[in-house]
Amino acid sequence: MNTTKRIDPRRPFIITAAGLRRITLGESGSADASAAHWPAQGHAAEAAKPRRMVKEARYVLLVAAHSERGALDEHARQAVAAAALLADAQTEVVLMVFGELKDDAAELGVDKLIALPEFDRRTFARDSELRALQACATALSPRHVFLPDNAHGDGDLGRRYAAAAGASVATEVVEIDARHVGVYAHAKRAFATRALPEVILLAPGAVDTKLPFTGGGERLSGEFLHARGGTQLYRDLGVEEIDAAQVALEEADFIVAAGNGVTDVGAFERLAGAFGAAIAASRVAVDNGHFTRDKQVGATGKTVEASVYIAFGISGAVQHLQGIKDCRHVIAVNLDGSAPIAKRANLTIVGDAQATIAALIEQVQAARPVRGQQPAAARPREAAGAAA
Repeated sequence: MNTTKRIDPRRPFIITAAGLRRITLGESGSADASAAHWPAQGHAAEAAKPRRMVKEARYVLLVAAHSERGALDEHARQAVAAAALLADAQTEVVLMVFGELKDDAAELGVDKLIALPEFDRRTFARDSELRALQACATALSPRHVFLPDNAHGDGDLGRRYAAAAGASVATEVVEIDARHVGVYAHAKRAFATRALPEVILLAPGAVDTKLPFTGGGERLSGEFLHARGGTQLYRDLGVEEIDAAQVALEEADFIVAAGNGVTDVGAFERLAGAFGAAIAASRVAVDNGHFTRDKQVGATGKTVEASVYIAFGISGAVQHLQGIKDCRHVIAVNLDGSAPIAKRANLTIVGDAQATIAALIEQVQAARPVRGQQPAAARPREAAGAAA
């Protein structure tokens, strides 16, 4: 199988620790001195990476992003890496996280971290987030503010901040170094560059997150950012729980997928219900009539970006792997430990799909308490004895 990573031939450069580098041919571009001075040491080297030293910090590059379950996704990490690679010896990289952060901030290249755990992604608080970002910018006076340009809140926040501050902004940035940013124009038929604006919204894939150095990783209190008051133009109605089967695969965060190795579709659907996961299928399973065409994942079906994707009995044809390339965690259950999907999976369970499905249903039902009751494992010992 061809394992060459698919690339966008129209995108000219990606910024790395060695400066700008051409994606298509691996040729060096107009490398910036602030990035190129880092030695091209192996990123996979076991030796501890040196800390990026900041002497007489005079400037700040501010990165803002939302966390998910205490971690930053790859796109947000790229925004942090962009700031870290552009920072010089007199510039600190400050990361402002809306939500909890369990990641090692120093490993991300961050010098100072401001985490605001009260801003949970499930809570709609756009005005409060904007005021917090404005307060942070007022306190730190950053040269540039970086955000990932996504549809999960960061892109909207960056645009709202730029409009409120009257700041120059570049959106969907696909190329960046210390001198310029590059974006597509005219429906991607042209490419335009300009000097670095005050607010930079990065498109995914513009930055290599592998850094040959670490940051300071100092945690700061965010008390001074808590902007209170202000008129709320809307009311948060909370999160409405819906059946996972009604969620479009492109929007699902947890997906279980069936392939030719799943013979008991009913049990598979019960597992999806127990997990609260959306249902997907391989092309073979759809062609066999077990699932409808809208459940198909792959080059000729849907492309998904789930946090968790569990594939039961799917060998992993290249077309299917293309459809799950953006999933964060892939778990494969297959009798063949050398199946192509095992190379993509973060965890592979070598075993029968049906037996694994049955065992998972049993475990989930045992762990999930009956409404209004505690799980059996959490009951007081005397109560459990009385029930026996």
